[in-house]
Amino acid sequence: MPNPIQLAHSPDADDIFMYYAIKFGWVDTKGLTFDNIGLDIETLNVEALKGTYDVSAISFGMYPLIKEEYALLRTAVSFGEGYGPKLIKRKGERLKRRFKVALSGKYTTNAMLFRIYYPDARPVYMDFLEIEQAVIDGTVDAGVLIHESILDFDESLEVEKEIWDIWVELAGEGLPLPLGGMALRRSLPLNRAIDIENILIEGVKVANDRKEELCAKLEEENLVRISDAMLKKYLDMYASDESVKLSPLQLKALDKLYDIGFKHGLWECPVKTEEYLIPREYVALRAR
Repeated sequence: MPNPIQLAHSPDADDIFMYYAIKFGWVDTKGLTFDNIGLDIETLNVEALKGTYDVSAISFGMYPLIKEEYALLRTAVSFGEGYGPKLIKRKGERLKRRFKVALSGKYTTNAMLFRIYYPDARPVYMDFLEIEQAVIDGTVDAGVLIHESILDFDESLEVEKEIWDIWVELAGEGLPLPLGGMALRRSLPLNRAIDIENILIEGVKVANDRKEELCAKLEEENLVRISDAMLKKYLDMYASDESVKLSPLQLKALDKLYDIGFKHGLWECPVKTEEYLIPREYVALRAR
């Protein structure tokens, strides 16, 4: 039996939801076994730069930095459609040009877009669970909330800017906001890489098909931080049928994100997403 596949993901509700159908044995894993590793998204981004895990959740905004070592997977993707991370501040306060802002990590997609839009702001990086309190306490002037934090924050705070609105200003109308996806180490044999991608696709599909049952099990085993109506609302936003497999529109949005990054000097050459996916034509060739 092959060694277990290291499957690293964040402990956030959407990641847990998309991967735990596999963990619970609801998906045929074709004889492969998976070791789940739960870490916050910025830690995963940093570890991806080191090439630590076989398969890892990443922020889309950092993928060009690892494109030679990791292929981008077509599944377990999160996009915003009219929503996304929020820049919040204390109510009634006006932000100065060089305001101090708490971000959830240097390599996150929201940090990429934020820094392009607010080049004079002074970022500090912290765990996303600490950002709201840092703004309330005045440790920072503002902060970008992500994950479940966007759904329910202190009434003393207000939204200064939606990252969605920044995306629309930079990218134009009609494209979803790319946030996060999965990457697979290129050193894995191609046939195994294709099997892993197919297993993950099926895992996300099964999770959506059995959403109520899976949510109940996740809550029962205390695997998610939110529950009931808020969990359903969050999953409808970030872990839905749109997460099963990259669509042509999502690919177009990723190309736009990487074009924006290239034009702002974040990487040395343009990136076309389809060139960095696992080559599926190998399946047809192998079947001949």
